[in-house]
Order: sequence, then structure tokens, then C-alpha cells
Amino acid sequence: MARLRARSLLVTVSALVLAGGCTAPVSAQNRPSTSQTVAGPAPVAAEQGAPPPTAPRPATVALSMPPVPVARLWPFKRLYNGDYVDVKAIAERYGLKATWISSGRILQLADAQGRGRLRFEDRRHDFLLDGVRVFMGSPTASHEGSLWVGKIDVVKTIAPLLRPAEHAGQLPAPPRLIVLDAGHGGNDPGLQNGVLHLNEKDLALDVVLRLKKLLEARGYQVLLTRTDDRKIELETRAGLANEAKADLFVSVHFNGAGATVTGTETYVLTPQLQVSTQPEQDKSMVRVAYPGNRRDFANVVLGYHLQHAVLAGLQTSDRGFKRYRYAVLRFAECPAALVESAYLSNDAEARRIATPEFRQRIAQAIADGISDYTATLAAIHPAASLPVELHAPAATSK
Repeated sequence: MARLRARSLLVTVSALVLAGGCTAPVSAQNRPSTSQTVAGPAPVAAEQGAPPPTAPRPATVALSMPPVPVARLWPFKRLYNGDYVDVKAIAERYGLKATWISSGRILQLADAQGRGRLRFEDRRHDFLLDGVRVFMGSPTASHEGSLWVGKIDVVKTIAPLLRPAEHAGQLPAPPRLIVLDAGHGGNDPGLQNGVLHLNEKDLALDVVLRLKKLLEARGYQVLLTRTDDRKIELETRAGLANEAKADLFVSVHFNGAGATVTGTETYVLTPQLQVSTQPEQDKSMVRVAYPGNRRDFANVVLGYHLQHAVLAGLQTSDRGFKRYRYAVLRFAECPAALVESAYLSNDAEARRIATPEFRQRIAQAIADGISDYTATLAAIHPAASLPVELHAPAATSK
């Protein structure tokens, strides 16, 4: 917990599940006409570790989610063709003080010490939590002298990050068996920087091999989806983690965009019925509950810690903690995240990536994020056995 306190991170889970397959309906006689309520999640069992042989390719199917008992309720209203929760209700629930930074446009929630924990801005898809950009499925809306955020965003993002302990039943025990996935491979080079002759597949594998050593030094058991330059189907990568009954799955990549874009992004699976940060071309995906959605609450805690730690370790610009229905995330039955630590398409950033020292820093930062996630779960499940070391040991040699 020392590392967690040093980073001033308190992430814990609060209640709710969305409409449709994940929502406990409010009884008709208690449902108000303009203001409604949404309920919290049901317990999910923690996973155990075991070594993997080969993994079958999972089928793409819609899952019916388990029934959800009524937990603590959030009031919400129907606004702009969606269900929204007042930001001031969030402040009241968590003992925070709501203050306008810019009247009618930017609303900040501060703790008792006056620290601005959250900052929301009208019509934006992202908000700041302890300085980290966190993306939502719906933009913030102005209504009745306050700002309002989407119900699903409160349920599946804001509440889990502010009060995980309230939803201990939805969060697993601290991870022991981790599967690391180096993106691309074989005849799929991933992103390429032609100026510097760099392939994403090679750099991702190098980072994963370094990360494996760091995590093993901290007491985790680590398996890799690939240890050399070979192609593995996307769904099979998550299938390997499922076959191993892994506690955690992390896929390592490098990003690409315009030549001037730099920074760090972290992705977890988009919750059912929520729009992804970059909407998928297949609109029907929004309605599907994928296997990975059973870990929505753990995913958000994991993704936030990874984004926070990589930003701190690399001192890169914050491109945001985001959501997308990547194949490697859809089919993972354990908490899973995809880290895009830097942009290979930016020559200046690519020159840093090309150095062993920077790739070691990437591995160190991801390991720190995993340790922070582990510490959060350990605080929620104190009786669970832990890896040997929660604090980050000294960086290993290149």
C-alpha cells in the first residue's frame, strides 16, 4: 500500500449496472416519471492460475449477464435521449465539494483537504481524475444549473474508480498469474517507422520480455502469448489466458497517428450498451455482452492504474484512458488491458522507443501500474494471499 499512498491514488468501486442485460429494474410503483434509479452489481468469483497448453479460438456470441440484485441506487433523469446523473449527486455521495471553475462550463469536485479530485467540462467526452484523462461513452451535458454525466459512465467508470471497496464482490483477489501479450508478430509487423526502420512487433516483444523479469522479481507468475517472432490470431491470445486461468491479461503495443501526435493511451473493453471512445464500424457490437464484460469493474481499476503509472514513468502526454472492443479484450475472461505507451509514428518519440533504456522504462512503468492495481485489490481483500513484493524493486539492468 505504500506505493499506492505515495501516488495519492484511492480507487475503489461503487454501485450500478446499466440498462438492458446488466440492470436491475426499478419496480413500477416506485419509478418516478422524470427521475429514476439504477442498481448495483452482483458478486463475481475470483479466478485461479494454472499453466496453459494451446487455447481454442473463442466463439463470438452474445452472453446473457447474471441477474443483478438491488444495491445502492443512483438517481438519474432522461436527457438528450440518454440517462444522466447529476455531478452534484456524485459529489454528495462521496463527500466531495462541487465548485464551478468556469461558471456553467467547468465543475470541480474537491476533497476535504481542498484537492481537486475530479473535473468535468460541459460537452466533453472526458474528465480528469487526479490529473488523468478518463474517457466516457457520452459527453457531459448542462442541465438545471449543473453538469450531468451518462448513467453508464457513472456505473462503469466513475463509481468504480472512486469507491472500489463498495463493490468488493465484483473485484477479484490480487493477481498472481499474469499473461503478457506482445502485439503483432510474424508476417504482421504492426506499425512501422520507415525512417528509423522500426517494427512494432519487435519492440513490443522486447518490452514484454523485460516486463516479465520485473514482474517475476515481484513474486508474480508470468506467461507469454509469444516468445519469438510468430503470428498468433487475436482471439487466440485471450484464449491462451483463459486456458491458463490467468488472473490478469496485459497486451503491449505502440501507437500510430499523425506525425505530430505523441503520448500514452490505455484501453479496456467497452461496457455493454456504451459507445466506445472511437465507435466501432459494426454498430451491433454495442448490444453484445462479451466474455470480457464480466470483468468491467476490475477492468476500469486496472486500466486507470496502468495509465497513471505509465504517464508518471515516461513523462509522456496524456492521450487518455479509453474504451474499445478490441478482440484481445473482448474474449479475455480475466481483467484485461491494452497499453499503447508511445507513438511509433512520431519520429522523436520513435527515437526514444528505439533505445533499450526507454523500453526498460516502459516495462518498469507497466509493472508499477500492475503493482498499484494489486495493492488496491489487496486493500479490498486483505485475507487474500499476495505476491512477494508490492513495492517496485530497483530497475533491472538493460
